[in-house]
Amino acid sequence: RGTVPVTTGNMEKDARVKKTAAPSVSQINAEYVTQLANKYWAPHVKNKLPFDPKVIDDVYQKEIYKSKFAIRKIMLLEFSQYLENYLWVNYTPEASTNDYLMSICCIVNEKFRENVPAWEVFKKEPEHFPFFFKCVMNATLAGEEAGVSLREQTVLLLFMDHCFNSLEVDLIREQVQQLISLPMWMCLLPSRLQHEMKKVPKLQKFWNLIRKNYEKNGVEAKMERTFLSALIKKFRGILMSVPQSGQVSLDVVHYCERFIELMIDLEALLPTRRWFNTVLDDSHLLVSCRLSSLTQREKEGHLFNQLLDMLTFYTGFEINDQTGNALTEKEMTNLHYDRITSLQRAAFAHFPELQDFALSNVAAVDTRESLTKQFGQLSPNTLHRVASYLCLLPELQEGQDTTYDREVLLELLVSRHERRISQIEQLNQMPLYPTEKIIWDQNIVPTEYYSGEGCLALPKLNLQFLTLHDYLLRNFNLFRLESTYEIRQDIEDVVCRMKPWQSEYGGVVFGGWARMAQPIVSFSIVEVAKPNIGEDWPARVRADVTINLNVRNEIKFEWEGLRKHDVCFLITVRPNLPYGTRFDRRQPFVEQVGLVYVRGCEVQGMLDDKGRVIEEGPEPKPKLRGDSRTYRVWLDSNQYQQDMTSTIQSGTEDPYETFNIIMRRKPKENNFKAVLETIRNLMNTECVVPDWLHDIILGYGDPGSAHYSKMPNQISTLDFNDTFLSLEHLRACFPDYAVKVKVDDPALHIPPFRITFPVSNVKGKKRKAEDGEDNKEKREEGRILLVEPHVVGPPGTGKTDVAVQIISNVYHNFPEQRTLIVTHSNQALNQLFEKIMALDIDERHLLRLGHGEEELETEKDFSSKCRVNTQRSGKGEREVIVLHCSIAHLHTTKCHLYLTITLGEQWAAMTGARGAACGDDALISGTLSDRDSNRQPSDCGAACVPSIIQHLRSSMSPFKSRVNYSRRSDWVHFTQARPA
Repeated sequence: RGTVPVTTGNMEKDARVKKTAAPSVSQINAEYVTQLANKYWAPHVKNKLPFDPKVIDDVYQKEIYKSKFAIRKIMLLEFSQYLENYLWVNYTPEASTNDYLMSICCIVNEKFRENVPAWEVFKKEPEHFPFFFKCVMNATLAGEEAGVSLREQTVLLLFMDHCFNSLEVDLIREQVQQLISLPMWMCLLPSRLQHEMKKVPKLQKFWNLIRKNYEKNGVEAKMERTFLSALIKKFRGILMSVPQSGQVSLDVVHYCERFIELMIDLEALLPTRRWFNTVLDDSHLLVSCRLSSLTQREKEGHLFNQLLDMLTFYTGFEINDQTGNALTEKEMTNLHYDRITSLQRAAFAHFPELQDFALSNVAAVDTRESLTKQFGQLSPNTLHRVASYLCLLPELQEGQDTTYDREVLLELLVSRHERRISQIEQLNQMPLYPTEKIIWDQNIVPTEYYSGEGCLALPKLNLQFLTLHDYLLRNFNLFRLESTYEIRQDIEDVVCRMKPWQSEYGGVVFGGWARMAQPIVSFSIVEVAKPNIGEDWPARVRADVTINLNVRNEIKFEWEGLRKHDVCFLITVRPNLPYGTRFDRRQPFVEQVGLVYVRGCEVQGMLDDKGRVIEEGPEPKPKLRGDSRTYRVWLDSNQYQQDMTSTIQSGTEDPYETFNIIMRRKPKENNFKAVLETIRNLMNTECVVPDWLHDIILGYGDPGSAHYSKMPNQISTLDFNDTFLSLEHLRACFPDYAVKVKVDDPALHIPPFRITFPVSNVKGKKRKAEDGEDNKEKREEGRILLVEPHVVGPPGTGKTDVAVQIISNVYHNFPEQRTLIVTHSNQALNQLFEKIMALDIDERHLLRLGHGEEELETEKDFSSKCRVNTQRSGKGEREVIVLHCSIAHLHTTKCHLYLTITLGEQWAAMTGARGAACGDDALISGTLSDRDSNRQPSDCGAACVPSIIQHLRSSMSPFKSRVNYSRRSDWVHFTQARPA
């Protein structure tokens, strides 16, 4: 059926990333596919020819298979509605052939590539889909000896992957769930099966029923149970056919990549992972892949290794497969210790040669190096017996030699028992800035010409996720790589504009210039702080970058306007092209310009003439002389640690001594580091979302459970403050409701109004028709409580005023909570902020974040730096008491004495005098805050005074415990200066 493409050591450029021009209308009409469509299945043709199965065979052989499954041909077939109007409407079990089957799978795969709904035609006519799916399963397991080429097997594998990722479709789920249910454990080793049943005893009852009905099931049911296990065995045979060197078929490589992608998708979904993860672990697929020749081939196996890393990550994901609960770090540690101790017990009882290993502590023997040293000297038969004792391999009979290679047995034991770094630690050690290895890796950051045909080592955003950590991690990686794509475009544009050429003396000379980049005059590391406790990377790495701003004034102003926390990139280029050579953008960029390193940095500030960082603030910045400017920047500590480790251990070059270009980006497009840090901080937090929303985010919960009526502790009474002008205004706003007033005196019918909504019993009986008005009131209450109204209207109709009023109501009804306001632009946020300032909201509860703060039309400062000053303002004059202490006392000791002795005596004297003069009730009223004045007790006696004073002392104890003034300022900032 044609030749097989073969590649040698240098893999030919993949056609998946080539730019192809879109066909014109005349070219489409001239295609053979279009002419056939006009005869048989085009929707605009009235007199169509009758169905002919030979047409399907002819189209598949000539247009699809002969063109090596070219996207252009399949795209034309999909565009002509080949599947909807000809293939599926005429599909019957009698007419089903291999070409018919492959034609349907090719069109479905093309729909997924184009992000077009693919299952609608099957849902309209689902009668023959079960038979069709069984045929696809048989063809997927068939080999080349059955007439199915390896490229066709890859197409079928991709179709099966799309099915497993479409569990939300009832038609697909009915067929797929037969392959991933509990009966698939029939493929496990008997000892492993017994071990798993002991871990979950309740499964034994169901398993007994499955075994009882096993013999009664037909051949199809048995094939469903063993389908994935048989597919793994088939893949292992194809993988082992790859030679360690020499020629290798691209079809084999692509099949292996697609198979690992299928395994990843099965592991990344809880419904498919629950039973399959044990089957995958029992097959030892990861061990076979790690030791295969494909992983040793640098170019052909690059994507395969990346996919294999993803599969390794998900097979060991921190989750309980049966319950779906996320495992804590302590639980993962206990599982690791249980495995090691099981291995030690086996060594102590049955293998005397491992006595040293059996008596060692876990921390001394759970590393890869230690395990390899302990088991590396054992014979293959001994290794097999150890693995069989742990239920990993079948038992080895007496006098029989093992059929497994020694390195396979050793890797099986080591990889299963070695210490693994936790997901949080792995995330915290990950650099946030992309490097040159990631930026130009088309497997994870595809080019703009990526057609979607090939496989990528990227996580997928499904409808369901394993845990909240999995959800955040996928978004973290995808956002990081999306930002990397934009960064790559900026770097290529800037470096090409600067035209780096090789000078006559072997150095670098720049023949052009770029607005967003400057050559580096000098670069030096000025600080490498000691690591924090429990970390092995520096707490802080700072460097100085000097550039010469001999440019136009507006460009110079832009460079001098770099603010704190702005992100820049340090680039090293070593061009090989001589001076004056023209750059060809069609050629590979990295090789052409000689780009070597890319590292990110964060600006701390510009240095003044004395080498000090110029801090941002209301004070005018000093004017610097000349064109030389030096910036103090923070480097990524994780990346610096990795680079230094590589330099020391491998003897590689220190990249921080080679930078010659610094590149900045537009501030609006340069916030990726802050977003990544925020996601990482969320993943380091135990509780991020409430329980009632947790399962819904992961895709498993009932969306209706988040409705306000199902919430515990419903709020029935709300204070609308100045929302309504009068009682008539209130009734006019609710023309369909009956407004009942509790007070009969008309003189008291004045705003503000406090409205009470009736709370219904959710678990009660159905309400009658006359209670429809109450249901409407409940919906109105839900809109208010959730604060999610959708206000639409033309400009000038009061949308901003409505939003401001909602914010005011939330602020006054929930004084202990914080309200975050997010808009699409600084202008919209400033409009809201200026209107909020005019309301009855305390200024110290207002905080404006972001770069648009300077545009506020006010003389007051609402930045985070001035929050503490605002908190302290208006407190009145305080009596200054001098504490006479020895000059030998430390400053912190003086502060402690001042707080505990002097201020304590002053407070006691003040409360005693004030209580005697004004009475207890006045004292109580005076100690209450202004915002709580409406809740003053009126009949509290003298017994309340000590309790109130004790409450004030206890509430200030965290403040007193911080002996450092900067820490006290931070405490006031984060606890008392609450943003509205």
